[in-house]
Amino acid sequence: MKAIGVRMQGNEGSGDTPGRGTSVITRTKPKTKKPSLYRVLLLNDDYTPMEFVIHILERFFQKDREAATRIMLHVHNHGVGECGVFTYEVAETKVTQVMDFSRQHQHPLQCVMEKK
Repeated sequence: MKAIGVRMQGNEGSGDTPGRGTSVITRTKPKTKKPSLYRVLLLNDDYTPMEFVIHILERFFQKDREAATRIMLHVHNHGVGECGVFTYEVAETKVTQVMDFSRQHQHPLQCVMEKK
């Protein structure tokens, strides 16, 4: 039988008092921390067409037409709207994709992320 994490204390090797000692068996359970989440937001402007915003939501956030339209109208009426909540790396990628795509199509649409 094999002991894991056994620590012996005492004078085992000296012969003074045989069999005397302390055994401690410890097991550490790794603690995993859930990653922080980030909201990806679209900001309203007076130039980007509504249809383009809907296309962004469908293409990069996998929203159906109804959900994309609802989010677009929220952005239009309130100045900002949430596209989704993701881990840092995914949120950062989505923001970059939206910004690059908007610039390629010469729209000033702004996309940002914030810690939830």
